[in-house]
Amino acid sequence: MPGLTSAQKKAKLARMSFKDYLLNVVKVDSQAYWFYMALGRDVFCVGGDAMPALFAWQMGEVNGGFSGLKLDPSPEGLLANLPGPQHGRQTESDEPVVHYPDGNATVARLLARWLIPEAVPGTSQDDVGAARIFYDRLDLAGNAARIRLNSTVLNVRHDGGPGSAREVIATYSTGGKLHSVRGSACVMACWNMFIPYLMPDLPAVQKEALAFNVKGPIVCTNVFLRNWRAFQKLGTSYVQCPTMYHDTIALIDPANLGALQHARSPEDAIVVRMTRTPGSPGLPRKDQHRVGRADLLATSFETFERYIRQQLTRVLGRGGFDAANDIVGIAVNRWPHGYSYTYSSLYDPMEWVFTETDDRPCVKARQPFGLISIANADAAASPHTDAAFQEAHRAVAEILDRRNVGSLSGNS
Repeated sequence: MPGLTSAQKKAKLARMSFKDYLLNVVKVDSQAYWFYMALGRDVFCVGGDAMPALFAWQMGEVNGGFSGLKLDPSPEGLLANLPGPQHGRQTESDEPVVHYPDGNATVARLLARWLIPEAVPGTSQDDVGAARIFYDRLDLAGNAARIRLNSTVLNVRHDGGPGSAREVIATYSTGGKLHSVRGSACVMACWNMFIPYLMPDLPAVQKEALAFNVKGPIVCTNVFLRNWRAFQKLGTSYVQCPTMYHDTIALIDPANLGALQHARSPEDAIVVRMTRTPGSPGLPRKDQHRVGRADLLATSFETFERYIRQQLTRVLGRGGFDAANDIVGIAVNRWPHGYSYTYSSLYDPMEWVFTETDDRPCVKARQPFGLISIANADAAASPHTDAAFQEAHRAVAEILDRRNVGSLSGNS
């Protein structure tokens, strides 16, 4: 790109796909692109055909044809490490990363213990991972907080007009029956795209903003092995498989938490993580999400199991892997509505992607409606856990601020 500044080059890269850049600018052979076609799927739920080339450069693919551009390093220029939750962040954060051996399940356990100590035994982070949950204590009438499982909310409305109502009514289904609960406030922390169906009284503009979020489907498959000798013999712990059924094969990151101890010897049992992002390369990003979701919902476990055994055999067979003997169990975690939609400069306005403008749909979507606040990572247009934390904090703060104003005015 002769004659262009670094910022101008970045602007061009932001508007072309990684696939277009490799094939039409770098002009690599089409077979070389196969090695990069899955890049971005684990973050954006689409590959190089629907991901901006700028994102690929920022993700560190130095060998992906960018070294000759002499681009200024981030956060200089077009990309910046914006404060707060933002669409998946292309730049690295200086914040420490916390990784639990059982993922965010530990976070859920810690939250439940804080709310209902009697339901989750223990006193520290270290003992919560292996704690046996007393599910029958989550929904007792005497609890300060109650967690009601197996209950699907079908409708949320104000008892009166949203500007004058004193209570919110939530109707839910459990055990084949409908029930309703009332409260002076409500936080909708579900998929934002589904809220318009639960709250038909919302303004049309807010419904449209909520529906803009089309979540990306993703599969995280856990395969339990008797040992990981094949990985040791092959000298690998992570394998990219861009043209196979699952995109990646990896030994889980070593992490210990109290009684939860990671495997140390190749003779120890271990969990292998395999990821898959169903879609239809070549279609626009949101259409790929929709096609991928339909594919995921229509796929049987038997199909998954067949592909898993075939793929592990092809990749690890030369290391002595024997699927019939080495696989103890398989858990396929399907997320048809997985990651929150993050803004992309291929499909969305540049200011949505690279600034925190209030014009973004996620900002319009999360505005309070009467006594109801809206949370979830979707409200930040980011699939990250810290985004969910921040949106939860904001939603609760809105309720407390409203109550403080009501107290000052003589209303409660």
